[in-house]
Amino acid sequence: MLDDLFPPEAQKAGRGSRSNILVGTCSWTEPTLIECGRFYPPGFGTAEKRLRYYAGQFPTVEVDSSYFAMPSAMNAALWVDRTPPGFRFTIKAFRLFTGHQTPAEAFPKDLRAALPPLAGRARNHYYRDLPAELRHELWRRYREAIAPLQHAGKLDAVLFQFAPWVACSGPSKAHVEECVERMSGIHAAVEFRNQSWAAEGRAADTLAWERELGVTHVVVDEPQGVGNFMPPVWDVASDQLAIVRLHGRNLETWDAKGLGSAADRFDYEYSMAELAELAARIEALSRRVLRVQAVLNVCTEDKGIVAARRLAELLG
Repeated sequence: MLDDLFPPEAQKAGRGSRSNILVGTCSWTEPTLIECGRFYPPGFGTAEKRLRYYAGQFPTVEVDSSYFAMPSAMNAALWVDRTPPGFRFTIKAFRLFTGHQTPAEAFPKDLRAALPPLAGRARNHYYRDLPAELRHELWRRYREAIAPLQHAGKLDAVLFQFAPWVACSGPSKAHVEECVERMSGIHAAVEFRNQSWAAEGRAADTLAWERELGVTHVVVDEPQGVGNFMPPVWDVASDQLAIVRLHGRNLETWDAKGLGSAADRFDYEYSMAELAELAARIEALSRRVLRVQAVLNVCTEDKGIVAARRLAELLG
């Protein structure tokens, strides 16, 4: 498993080397990034050219589209072909798997007829309500879709970003454990967005449990004290991989209702002082793991790109 996830040259670099910190963003296709015209040069208007250009600027990226709909093996194979050796992907788990509401149109077309009928005015499906056979088929297809990334050695982890209402409880833990088991042989990363996982001294217990599961603990930088949030727990659960996701600190939009898009919610410009403080913490993590992924989820126009470049410069 270790040799599959980290090639020998990376293991030789080892803990504490700045070469084991990869900085990138959480998307290369966000519409406002493309529309602003400040990142992709003229003539880079196709999906292929954009990814090739992005991969020439950054060593890693997070795939966001796999959250909204099931990914496809064809796209994963194209991502492999369009990125250089050593480039790394983290891919988000399908929204149904992480407790989020999932509309019928997010499911593969041929499986929609197997969805149970919704009661009353309900418009979304939830994992717990689906037949076991359908759940199994969705997991099978998800693994099949990401297999090209895994086989090419370009997949760092599957990111399970659990819904804000997934609180620390026995049933929630059982579901997380099921997700990890379903990913057997593929590294899983866990991000919580409910403070109950770290409140009242639970952070140590949560980390100990994550270590038992063998997953990556995702460190978050996000607004505090507004709606559902997770305190930043700067620690590691796996000695293989740490992930730091920087969501910005926009208190006004974090829990706002009716926002038009993710670009509205994650609209934030990190200051150099904030990035310097984060860089020091990220470097400290790098001494304890073989690789750190630090990704910007500030997705308004090119603000994430700018912050990622500045953070990479601070990290040398």
